Amino acid sequence: MTYTPPDAPMLDAMLSAIKYDASGLIAAIAQQHDTGEVLMIAWMNAAALRETLQTGRVCYYSRSRQKLWRKGETSGQIQHLKEARLDCDADAVLLLVNQIGVACHTGRRSCFYRAFTPTGLVELMKPEIDPAQLYHTHG
Repeated sequence: MTYTPPDAPMLDAMLSAIKYDASGLIAAIAQQHDTGEVLMIAWMNAAALRETLQTGRVCYYSRSRQKLWRKGETSGQIQHLKEARLDCDADAVLLLVNQIGVACHTGRRSCFYRAFTPTGLVELMKPEIDPAQLYHTHG
């Protein structure tokens, strides 16, 4: 599956259907395209969603830094878009991606690494990489 970006008029038409929240954001769920593994949830503003759909490289909006966050720009853990889907209420997107490396800032493949059990939270996976090794500049 190779992602093909829409032309500008089609992209504009599709983006006009989005229902952003009061902060101008939409929830974005990243899922590994070939295994179905849910990797993470993040937020996108209009600029991040537009860039993602134009380039095929996933870009989010960092609420803490108040700026665009191109997945992998400091960690090298890039997400390549394979397909993007809009939910029925037009207020969340599902990004089918090819995740290069780990998705979570904790060094784990998925951000969803803990399960609720009768005896408490159980860690389902260990870090694959030391988080201190993730964050440096990648070209």
